[in-house]
Amino acid sequence: MDNKAHSQENANRRSITRRRILGASATLLSLPVVSKVAAADGQILAVRTWPADEYTRVTLELNAPLRAEHFMLGNPNRLVVDIQGLTISQALNSLISKIRPNDPYISTVRVAQNRADVVRLVFDLKQDIAPQVFTLKPVGEYQYRLVLDLYPKVAKDPILALAKDLDNDPLAQVLDNLAQNNSNAPVPSVSGQVNPATANRQPSRANPNRPILVAIDPGHGGEDPGAIGARGTREKDIVLAIGRQLRDVINSQPNMRAYMTRESDFFVPLHVRVQKARRVKADLFVSIHADAFTNRSARGTSVFALSRNGASSAAARWLAKKENASDLIGGLDIGAHDRQTASVLLDMSTTAQINDSLKIGHRVLGSLAQINGIHSRKVEQAGFAVLKAPDIPSILVETAFISNPQEENFLRSPANQRQIARAIFSGVNDYFSTNPPLARTG
Repeated sequence: MDNKAHSQENANRRSITRRRILGASATLLSLPVVSKVAAADGQILAVRTWPADEYTRVTLELNAPLRAEHFMLGNPNRLVVDIQGLTISQALNSLISKIRPNDPYISTVRVAQNRADVVRLVFDLKQDIAPQVFTLKPVGEYQYRLVLDLYPKVAKDPILALAKDLDNDPLAQVLDNLAQNNSNAPVPSVSGQVNPATANRQPSRANPNRPILVAIDPGHGGEDPGAIGARGTREKDIVLAIGRQLRDVINSQPNMRAYMTRESDFFVPLHVRVQKARRVKADLFVSIHADAFTNRSARGTSVFALSRNGASSAAARWLAKKENASDLIGGLDIGAHDRQTASVLLDMSTTAQINDSLKIGHRVLGSLAQINGIHSRKVEQAGFAVLKAPDIPSILVETAFISNPQEENFLRSPANQRQIARAIFSGVNDYFSTNPPLARTG
């Protein structure tokens, strides 16, 4: 073989070797990508949004727990969330269309595959927010949930909101003065974050000229639907409708005003409902529900008050345990709350509060008995977390059994909802006509 042929053969060998090396390198480079795609086996089961004035919640329901990281960007304001173990899917893309034009906090959302196994969500914001991002374990009908709660940087003051709602009302000035006199008091957000040093400081409510203020608490809401009837009727919707009817009846009175713990479909933790009522210095707290029971024939109305010495019956104990589980279903970021403040608020019930609650409860029960019949002839008692305001008489009204097909139909009627609201008001008004509010007796 001459030198020329030998050189050509060496060149061919080098070319083949180079191609093999490049091919091997390409294979090595592709392996991590293939592995990451294979690792991205998370699946989005459902996407839900809950916009409200107080905060907006976005929930991604997943088949497995996934890791998420988030950060904020300014000019313009954006929330960026990176979720590992996911690839783009139709369910995830549906989030784009679920953002409503009237959402107070989110303008638009963008969804993209940021890396092979990481999906990035970019929320374009209408205002500066304080986000909370957390995961929830399976509970009830839900699988794993990734929850994004978008709170305003400054929590809204419920007293100012109440006064604003009554701009044309002659008593609005009284409420406005109340707000100004207590402008240094803590403002509980839906997240429950308050100043523990002032959380229990209750300014005087002795002004005899201010209206009797009734806090109306429609149970459940948002991620927590409450009980669901055979026709698909959700407790949270029924009690919100009844709550609005009760609000309107109360606000039509010359010296009474209503404040609602939720005006729309969003989740409020139980102890925050208590904090809200205390913040506006309510004279009465009425929590409205429509229960379900294992026996579909169970029917009638029940009224409950708090107990410090155990439940008055096995049924009352069972119901309190069920209602107290709302925080687990609705989705509460325990780590974001001041546990000390929450425990103090829920352990300060007083004998005077319970006694007044029982008196009001008897009046309300007697009034409701004429509408739908009663399930229990007495006001039952149990350890309901939502009734543990130390200085506000508090009752929980189970309007009817949504698990009973006949009562489900009864509850679905707007006319019946109006009757229930008027009956609750009648009992409350009857009580206050002869008893001064607890707060004004010192």
